Amino acid sequence: MPFLARRTPVTNTTMTLQTIELHSDDAPRASIVMLHGLGADGTDFLSLADELDLSDLGPLRWIFPRAPVMPVTINGGHAMRAWYDILGTDLVRREDESGLRASIAAVHTLLDREAARGVPAHRIVLAGFSQGCAITLGAGLRYPQRLAGLAGLSGYLPLAALTSAERHDANRDTPVFLAHGLRDGVVPLARGEATRDALIRDAQPVHWRTYPMEHAVCMEELRDLQKWLLQVLAKGLEPGEADPPANPNQV
Repeated sequence: MPFLARRTPVTNTTMTLQTIELHSDDAPRASIVMLHGLGADGTDFLSLADELDLSDLGPLRWIFPRAPVMPVTINGGHAMRAWYDILGTDLVRREDESGLRASIAAVHTLLDREAARGVPAHRIVLAGFSQGCAITLGAGLRYPQRLAGLAGLSGYLPLAALTSAERHDANRDTPVFLAHGLRDGVVPLARGEATRDALIRDAQPVHWRTYPMEHAVCMEELRDLQKWLLQVLAKGLEPGEADPPANPNQV
C-alpha cells in the first residue's frame, strides 16, 4: 500500500513534538503512533509501515514523533533525543518524574489532535520501543479516552508505584502487547517481567512475548505484533468497514 509522508509539529504548554506521518489515504480509519527509543529518531521505525501488512484495516495513518533533544545524565550529559532524562542504571529508584510527565502530556496532546482530525481514540494504537515503551505505558494508561491498544517493545513501566492510582478508568481494560528480548542488556528482562506482573495485578489484559534477541526488534516479534494490531484495531471498525483477520492471536 503506498504512503504519503508529511512532517507536522504538535505543541502543548511544555513541549513541541515534530512528527513524521505516513498516510495510505487522506481519510484514515485508524492511526498508529510509534515512539522511538533513547538517542534514536522518528525515522527509525518508518519501515514498519511496509513491514506490517495491515491492509485488512483499510486506510491507515502512521505517526512517528521525534523526542526533544536534551542532556542525558547517564551518557555524561551529552545532548540527544530523549523522552526524559536517565539519571542512572537504577530505573526504579531514580526516575526523571518531571521529564516523564512532560512527555506524557505531549503525547496526550498528540492523541487529542488525532481525535480532532477524525480518528477517534478507540481507533488509535499507541506503541513504543525502550524509552518509547515507557512513555507509551505512562501516557496510554493515563489517557482519558479509550484507546484501541498499547504496544510496548523492550521497555518498562515508569512511575510504577503511582500507576494503579493514576490509571484512568477509560483504559483499565485496554489490551497491552508487551515484547522483550531474553538477552536484553539495556533493559533487563526482569524489568519487562515486572511490568507484565504489575499490569496483570491491576487486571490489565496483557499479551506477553519473549524472543531470543538483545535490545532490538526481530521479525518473529513483528509478525506477532501484526496479528495483535489486526485484532485490536478490527474491534473498533463499524460493520462492513473491513474484514477481521483470520485466527487472530488472543490478547
